[in-house]
Amino acid sequence: MSFRVEEKLLINNNQIFEFKDYLFKNNAKILFPERNIDSLYFDNFKSEMYKDSVEGTMPRKKIRIRQYPNNENKGLYLETKISSIEGRYKKSNQINFSEFDEIKKKGIFDKQYGVCKPIVYVNYQREYFQLDDVRIVIDQNIKYKHFMKDKIEKDYSTIVEIKTNFNKNRDDLINDFPFQRIRFSKYCNGYNKLYNQNHK
Repeated sequence: MSFRVEEKLLINNNQIFEFKDYLFKNNAKILFPERNIDSLYFDNFKSEMYKDSVEGTMPRKKIRIRQYPNNENKGLYLETKISSIEGRYKKSNQINFSEFDEIKKKGIFDKQYGVCKPIVYVNYQREYFQLDDVRIVIDQNIKYKHFMKDKIEKDYSTIVEIKTNFNKNRDDLINDFPFQRIRFSKYCNGYNKLYNQNHK
């Protein structure tokens, strides 16, 4: 288990070139080629993963199946993102397409949330950079699709995630990237747009 520090930045479309210029002036390197990502998020019948994320409850999870449709790697990955008081970490296991079909039909059982069924597809373009010990990803062209309906919503935000190991001081990480911090969840944004519900 490897904990990490993670921050999210909201970069408007007019600032994205400024942000990339900032990266390259500080000798950031392109880590991987840009690629398209598809994720299918799961939740239980009470939408408790959504609620816990909105409320910042600890511990909480997000469960998704991710694939890279335009990449040479056509694999599917069952991922659990865990946020706890100790930190954040992710568990990932590769699955095959028959397992994926079975999971979409029957759902996933989680000890904390019980049976979780597919809720929202999220698709976006991601760019990858490395700056010293910090990994930076830029997500654009975000789209959300309802699992049961042909309903698609677009998100015009550009979201930057900066991730590093748990030993780095969070204040240093914030000082290194002088851009606006936000709390942002693609799953929660997609849920709000597609299901039009706001839980308190």
